Amino acid sequence: MSKLASFYGLVGLGSLCLVFLFFNQRYGSPMKHRIQPILAVGRSWEDFETTPEPYEFEEPVSNAPVVKEADDSVATLNEIQQVLNLQRRMIRDDMIGYQYPNGRYNKSAKRLEDLVMEKNGKPIRSVIITTWRSGSTFLGDVLTAHPGVFYHYEPLLDFDIVQIRGPPLASQALRNLKALLNCEYEDLDHYIQFGRGHSWLLNHNSPLWKQCQSHRRICYNHRFLSGMCKLFPFQSMKLVRLRLRVAQQLLADEKLAVRLILLVRDPRGTLQSRKHRSFCRESPDCSDPSLLCADMVSDYNAAVELQRKYPSTFRVIRYEDLAVEPYKHVEELFKFYGLDFHPSVKRFLDTHTKNDVGGVSSTYRNSKAAPFHWRADLEFEEVEEIQRNCVVAMKHWGYVHAINASHQREFNPITDYVLRL
Repeated sequence: MSKLASFYGLVGLGSLCLVFLFFNQRYGSPMKHRIQPILAVGRSWEDFETTPEPYEFEEPVSNAPVVKEADDSVATLNEIQQVLNLQRRMIRDDMIGYQYPNGRYNKSAKRLEDLVMEKNGKPIRSVIITTWRSGSTFLGDVLTAHPGVFYHYEPLLDFDIVQIRGPPLASQALRNLKALLNCEYEDLDHYIQFGRGHSWLLNHNSPLWKQCQSHRRICYNHRFLSGMCKLFPFQSMKLVRLRLRVAQQLLADEKLAVRLILLVRDPRGTLQSRKHRSFCRESPDCSDPSLLCADMVSDYNAAVELQRKYPSTFRVIRYEDLAVEPYKHVEELFKFYGLDFHPSVKRFLDTHTKNDVGGVSSTYRNSKAAPFHWRADLEFEEVEEIQRNCVVAMKHWGYVHAINASHQREFNPITDYVLRL
């Protein structure tokens, strides 16, 4: 009897062991998740570790959803820290010999740390407001030719092909933009997830994308994105979905201290360029001349007010003027933004304004001819329709009407222009 009891006792003990092993494998040990690693990104600009050689990958960044456990793992946080250390050193090297404002342009910064958020500095923030196919890719690339720039490329891409003129989209759009300009990515889940499937959201930001190419695991981690952003002394942002009436709230935020340019283009040139873009055809906000020119009138009225209210932080430029005299206007714009007209910017203009190279999105252009391709590419009937819808807008912004087909191909469509207050 005692042997039988011992036998059943062993069977019961074995069963309990099997149950314990099953639950341990299925749910994991409770001790496994108790480590709470801390990521410290506020390292000194001189005191950082050597970053190991990055690994390479060729396939696109995965579209898989974020795995939260991996985001907070010790290995992930260590990798983020190593990349930030490397990037910090690269920025410091790029900024050697830089001419800081030191009182010029109404900016007091004398050294790199004065402009770096992780050192409690205030970056110089440059914003471009325009619409699709109005020259902003070129101007945005001019800004990124400047050293030390973190580029927020079309940060409202995830709102689709729409113009944001007010409620209901304006409040969320402004929250997102202010979060980005403050390098606060933690609550931008929709933006980050959109970027996973649309690489161009980040790949125009060259320093960021180079690190993403070498460190794919951390590319869409909000800690990494925030940490990278806070390293840079300059931020630039171009917006093609936000009208000026809404964007003026960025100017009103004194803590952001943005300087904002409204970039305007002849509606005939804009609509001719949009004909080559498939994304425009199904959206009235992108394809309808009457909506485009109504926005141009609204932007004009807002611009007149803002030029009076914010004379040192708001300015208007036409794409045609910029393209015809790029060196003159880029130097003026950089002074307005508080940026040095750096040799790297001059080199960019030397290589990007002389000849046409690449497709419709290329920024290698004969800049003097680029704004006026519409005169040869559009039929006069198309030009007439645009002009009928854009009488007020064209008058406000100094564009001349074509009279007939032969006149269209020969005339100068722009006048000397200054925004009248």
